[in-house]
Amino acid sequence: MCGIAGWIDTQMDLTKAKVVLERMMACLTHRGPDESGMWLSSRAGLVHRRLIVVDPLGGQQPMLYEREGRTYVLVYNGELYNTDELRKELLDLGHTFSSYSDTEVLLKAYAQWESACVQHLNGIFAFAVWEPEKQTLFMARDRLGVKPLFYTRRGSAFLFASEIKALFAHPLVSAEVDEEGLAEIFAIGPARTPGHGVFRGLRELRPAEWLLYDAGRRSLRLERYWTLSSSPHPDDYDTTLEKVRYLFTDAVKRQLVSDMPVCTLLSGGLDSSAITAVAAMEYRQSGKNLTTYSVDYLENELYFRSDDFQPDADQPWAKEVAGFLSTDHRQVMISPGDLHRTLDQAMQGRDLPGMADIDSSLYLFSGEIRRGATVALSGECADEVFSGYPWFRREEAIKAQTFPWSLLTDLRRSILSPDVLRKTDIDGYIAARYQEALAEVPVLEGENAPAARQRELTYLTLTRWMPTLLERKDRMSMAVGLEIRVPFCDHRLVEYMWNVPLDYKFSRGREKGLLRAALRGILPENVLWRPKSPYPKTHHPHYFAATVASLKKILQDSTSPLNPLLNKKALQELMNSPGICDRPWFGQLMRAPQLFGYLIQVDLWLRRYKVAIV
Repeated sequence: MCGIAGWIDTQMDLTKAKVVLERMMACLTHRGPDESGMWLSSRAGLVHRRLIVVDPLGGQQPMLYEREGRTYVLVYNGELYNTDELRKELLDLGHTFSSYSDTEVLLKAYAQWESACVQHLNGIFAFAVWEPEKQTLFMARDRLGVKPLFYTRRGSAFLFASEIKALFAHPLVSAEVDEEGLAEIFAIGPARTPGHGVFRGLRELRPAEWLLYDAGRRSLRLERYWTLSSSPHPDDYDTTLEKVRYLFTDAVKRQLVSDMPVCTLLSGGLDSSAITAVAAMEYRQSGKNLTTYSVDYLENELYFRSDDFQPDADQPWAKEVAGFLSTDHRQVMISPGDLHRTLDQAMQGRDLPGMADIDSSLYLFSGEIRRGATVALSGECADEVFSGYPWFRREEAIKAQTFPWSLLTDLRRSILSPDVLRKTDIDGYIAARYQEALAEVPVLEGENAPAARQRELTYLTLTRWMPTLLERKDRMSMAVGLEIRVPFCDHRLVEYMWNVPLDYKFSRGREKGLLRAALRGILPENVLWRPKSPYPKTHHPHYFAATVASLKKILQDSTSPLNPLLNKKALQELMNSPGICDRPWFGQLMRAPQLFGYLIQVDLWLRRYKVAIV
């Protein structure tokens, strides 16, 4: 994994702007702590920070290739999981290779097929190719949006980077937020609208999208190269089980490729346990032992309370699965104080307010994992692909004409100032974004109303909710130079599951029943049928007390840029309300401790990025 950035400009000599490009590159050092590289000409500058995972000597970037009078310059962040097949195909077409890196395969795939190369790729990626002779820049992002890529235009300059902070290192880019950006922060929250950069003039390349920028004409073309396609499911239940099992195990096996140490994140839940089981079997066949990691919080056993959302604690389950699979298991413990202190680093990892302690815990967890591994496999996205969330079965969510994680907006409105409410129109903004998403859903003609609604919910979850978790996973892990891979995001599995009927998915009357059945024989029965439990969070009252204290301090600070945006009296009353911890704010996304942490992050964000609200 890596960090990339670049600057294309036809109106100035970029060979004299090396210092600016170096600043942009330096902002991405955490994504690529092992090596750096720059390619510079009068019209283009491309920079790269590298985290070495495969082929230490042969994967250096920027990488150049000359063929038939054309030059291609590549910077790339990601991993290809079908490198060997692609290399063989390209060898048959006359290409030669000097390395075994996926970088060289990607570069020559682009030289062979140009924009159509993305159709040949299985992996997670964000890359850019500059062609000096044509003065064009091509950029593309993987189908599910695992790897990030942002861009902006400023006069004659076209700028891009893996993270927003690298764009702010350029003198033409400033941190301005308009009314729409404010709505993203306070109406949408961490579940940011795809393609929206929040800051004015900044855009994110959407998942499964490519961009072609013609520098000479200053023209920009965007195209979606992959979408879900709706059709009747062709297979019976038993065949579906077999295919799901094959697609899943194949995805895990492919994603174990690395020259550096690989581990898995193990919570003891179905998803992480399934990945760990397949990985452990592969390792045993090679005479190796898999390392696994789980996370918990100091004194959580004293304060954990079971509820419908989190029915039990992870640690006993993680230890059971680790013992069953004979992995080298390691537990990371996080204190409430560390969670609170790391809210700032987590915000800077995203360049935006995020999921508060849910982010900061992953940041700390990733830092501990990085001491022993460079690559980790994680169970993200199984709930999105296999309809595992409660909202797929709860009547109020099925009937609601909004995002199922945005059912409650009255509490959010109550803590915002009249001016912000006037500017953002929380309900109107969410409604518009919801209708925008619904308009994209691929309709299946003749599908009955309940099935069509489930298709809508699945699409919303895959395209509006899942990116939140993928963004969190990428930013928090890459902030410490850890590469996390997500086998459930294999596009072949997502495509297949898209048309699987709900009664298959909910076989035996259980969420993810199909996945559970497909994994029989791989995991113990009690683990297979364990109720869904989310990423663990602290229940320690010290964390809640720390967030309340910090937020009260902000409210008393006359210099705080957050204060004018809040209804301070209403927020103070809420902080003093009994039972506030049990009140949800962003649906399943946040409860009171997370909300207060989020507001702290908003304050830090406004200060650190010197955000101007325009």
